[in-house]
Amino acid sequence: MMRISEAAQHSGLSSKMIRHYEDVGLIQPAARTEAGYRQYSPAQLDQLGFIRHARSLGFSIAQIRDLLQLRDNPRRASREVKQLAQKHLQELDQQMLVLKKMQAMLEDLVARCAGDDSPDCVIIDELSDSGETGNE
Repeated sequence: MMRISEAAQHSGLSSKMIRHYEDVGLIQPAARTEAGYRQYSPAQLDQLGFIRHARSLGFSIAQIRDLLQLRDNPRRASREVKQLAQKHLQELDQQMLVLKKMQAMLEDLVARCAGDDSPDCVIIDELSDSGETGNE
C-alpha cells in the first residue's frame, strides 16, 4: 500500500490528478488509514499507470472508463477495444485537420504583417474583423 504522494511518484501523475480520477470514478476510492491518509493498492497503482498512458494518447475520461471496463473483462472482444481506439483515431484526425487549417491561416497572417515600427498590422485587423475567417 502506498500513500498518495508515493502513488503519484510511482504512477507519474500528480496527487491532484489521482484525487480527480477518484472523484470521477476511474479508480475506486482509496482505503484510508486511521489518520485519514489515502492508501493505494497495487491494483490501483496499475490502474493509475494505465490511465496515465491512455491520457498521454489523448483518450477522454469517458473513453478511459470504457477501456478500463474492457481491460477488466476477461471475456472482452478485442474488436470492441479496436473500435474504441479507431473512433479516437478518427477524432484525432479531425482535430489535426482543424489545427492545420488554423496553422495555415496564422502563417498567412504572420507573413502579411510588416512587423516593423508601424502601428498597422494585418493580424490585429483580421482579429478585429467580425469573424470572416470562419473559425468561431
